[in-house]
Amino acid sequence: MTAPKALDTPTKPPGIFDSAYRAATLGILLVVTLIAFEGMSVGVVMPSIAKELNALDLYGISFSAFLIASLFMNVVSGLWSDKRGYPAPFLAGVVLFAAGMGLAGAASSAEMFLLARVVQGLGGGSAIVALYVMIARVYPMDVRPKAFAALSAAWVVPAMVGPSVAGFVGDTWGWRYVFYGIVPLVIPALVMLVPALRMGSAHEAQPGTGPRSKPVAMTLAATSTAGGAGLLLYGVDGLHRDVLPAAVASVAGLALLVLGLYRLLPPGSLVLRRGLPTTVLMRGFFSASFFGVNSFIPLALQEVKGFETTTAGIALTTGALGWSAGAYLQSRQSADPHRRIRLGAGCVTAGILVSLLSVLPGVTGWIAVPAWILAGLGMGYGITTTNVTALKQSPVNEQGANSASLSVSDQLGSALSVGIGGALVNVIGHAPQQIAAGFLVISGLMAAIALSGTLLAGRTR
Repeated sequence: MTAPKALDTPTKPPGIFDSAYRAATLGILLVVTLIAFEGMSVGVVMPSIAKELNALDLYGISFSAFLIASLFMNVVSGLWSDKRGYPAPFLAGVVLFAAGMGLAGAASSAEMFLLARVVQGLGGGSAIVALYVMIARVYPMDVRPKAFAALSAAWVVPAMVGPSVAGFVGDTWGWRYVFYGIVPLVIPALVMLVPALRMGSAHEAQPGTGPRSKPVAMTLAATSTAGGAGLLLYGVDGLHRDVLPAAVASVAGLALLVLGLYRLLPPGSLVLRRGLPTTVLMRGFFSASFFGVNSFIPLALQEVKGFETTTAGIALTTGALGWSAGAYLQSRQSADPHRRIRLGAGCVTAGILVSLLSVLPGVTGWIAVPAWILAGLGMGYGITTTNVTALKQSPVNEQGANSASLSVSDQLGSALSVGIGGALVNVIGHAPQQIAAGFLVISGLMAAIALSGTLLAGRTR
């Protein structure tokens, strides 16, 4: 008998917190947590912002501006990372995000706050995509799944505590400190990521070769999509003031939007072709219906039911709990994907219909809590299945492009639904009874979108 050689000993794959990757992992998680916290928190303090800056007219578009800017930078940052490596788009994204947070905190007018939201969206969109590329190039193949799992987990804590923390900060020190408080935390994240950024500088560019990897064409498509969405929302928001110019802007925006999406999404998506095209578009149905209501729950509870900022954030927190439970449950199920997607959309529909009761006279606003747990459960169950199904339906050399398409569908669905919801609030009015009526109309519209998702789920096969 001889002692086993070192080469005979099974090697354990390194972990994301091993010494070689610990700093990069902590830096990545901190950046994602900051971006997630901003996304989960701003809705809670938006009613306070709207009051102080006299910006209720821009309530919906403030959310949409972030999403549209982020959509554009998702595409640009991906192309930039492929051509030149991830350090430059990542650093640019973090700097823009921090600048946008500082600008939002210092905003003295509605227009300045809207500009801050655009800057935040550009920064967040650029940084997130560059982080995906960073993970692919810094971590070995067998470690990447752990890194992406940690990336997903980094959204959970902000989703659960972000609304409540933001509400507490807003009630105690004012809404500006929700934004100011994030800026100093950017510095330690950058310090921890210095080794990973240096490593990225040594990588040669690895440009893609598919039809959705052409820099000029894709940048133009992203510009057309983002610009068209913004013009469409501008036109829709102005229909109650000056019909003809607003209608022209809406039609022109819709045309630009469709033109860009034709390039950004898989062929056949706009006509709901069976399989991957409908699966990708289903992501937009989920996001549009859920976030189209989610963004207005704090406004409705505060203005109609007299909730404090902190308590209004509890409903959003419970939605995150439901989302987490739904994501876990779908991982334990073996039913056909289209059935899971249908069930998820059905839960979102039911949750929205129950939530609209929260603004009715004689009904407690706290009914929004169980309603949003149910809606969140549907999102976690259905949208996670949608993501997994889309990747299974994608050829290996198109998984990256189709992942980007899922993001485009998601952000565009949210941006349009929230922007149109804001326009409806402006048309109906800003008095408490009018906000209640607007919330009922928005909820009914978003429930119809979610219901459409249940009917179309079979086309994802």
